[in-house]
Amino acid sequence: MRDVALHASLFAAWLADTDIGLFELRTPNGTLRLGRQGDDIVELPVEPSDAQGAAGAALVTVKAPTVGIFLNGHPLGNAPLVRIGERVAAGQTVGLMQIGPLLLPVAAAEAGKIAAVCVGHGLSAGYGTPLVELQPL
Repeated sequence: MRDVALHASLFAAWLADTDIGLFELRTPNGTLRLGRQGDDIVELPVEPSDAQGAAGAALVTVKAPTVGIFLNGHPLGNAPLVRIGERVAAGQTVGLMQIGPLLLPVAAAEAGKIAAVCVGHGLSAGYGTPLVELQPL
């Protein structure tokens, strides 16, 4: 990962000259995520995939089914789809992935309580990016 981190500024410069919104590089030693925030290219956090809940039980991670923009609420609505601490049912929509004009629902695989929303509303997410973490009920 050291070599990847050393070249992050070079990757950011290349990304700035494109219309690409998210760049993710995975190596056996780690992951580098770069994305756009306004006119700037910034390094985005990489969430650990095996997070643990407060009680020690493994959290269930809802991951991005595709590349796109994560939305925690519908663009025509005022309220988020889920909030931290809220209980959700299996199959309930916990977010949306926007790909151009298309909105794809992201559903909870099982019932649980929202422990974290890992990606901010309106930010780019790559395939498999952790979006929401659930504490199983």
